[in-house]
Amino acid sequence: MLATLSAALSSTVAADTFASVHYEAQTDQLVATMIYMGTNPDHAFTVQWGACQAPSQGGQIQEITADVLDSQWDDAAIRTYRKTVRFSVANLSCRPAKLTLRTAPRFLYTLLIPQAPGAAR
Repeated sequence: MLATLSAALSSTVAADTFASVHYEAQTDQLVATMIYMGTNPDHAFTVQWGACQAPSQGGQIQEITADVLDSQWDDAAIRTYRKTVRFSVANLSCRPAKLTLRTAPRFLYTLLIPQAPGAAR
């Protein structure tokens, strides 16, 4: 019975991860290519921003974390899909900043978000 339960859980638990992420200055957006599993390709991804943090010890740049959330996080892991998504950083006041993106279960991607276009330095 334990083996059956374990097999059932492994077929429904999907992990989202990042194939790539970069900042696109022309649009002031993050462009992320997500790899995820499910029964369909129609997952939507959103960002939940954390609070801006002071520079870590010895650092000189602010830090922020953000969770990338999958609208169908509980979709059965049948097929692997790839989707490129865009997240605006135009309203992000924590800039420039070292951004750490997180997705379940513990996949991380860190990059630099520069000063906002046209912002005073």
